[in-house]
Amino acid sequence: MGKIRAWAKKLKRNIFILYVASKDERVPWYAKVFTVCVVAYAFSPIDLIPDFIPILGYLDDVIIVPLGIMFALKMIPKEVITDSEVKAEMMMRKGKPKNWVIGALIVLIWGVIFFWLILKVYELFV
Repeated sequence: MGKIRAWAKKLKRNIFILYVASKDERVPWYAKVFTVCVVAYAFSPIDLIPDFIPILGYLDDVIIVPLGIMFALKMIPKEVITDSEVKAEMMMRKGKPKNWVIGALIVLIWGVIFFWLILKVYELFV
């Protein structure tokens, strides 16, 4: 259980490092875009794959987010990551930032999918 807790803490720390690094002007634009997407998804209160779906629900938390973090960290210059670590530690003490825009976007995507499914089911019975 200690290894899982340490892994989760490191994951959380890396998300905060990416959040701080995404605001640095030394980061290339493509890395910023990717990093912002990873951080927004990690901070979002809503998952793209809801957790109540067996196995797939936790797939994003266990595989997709860590892979996104790993790729984002490789895109960002080392000196930016080093500078961001200190600021990230301070932010972690305050708590995570809220990203209502991405949360709303994910809700909208699920709403469109749900509406489309209702239309398809309706067409089957009519």
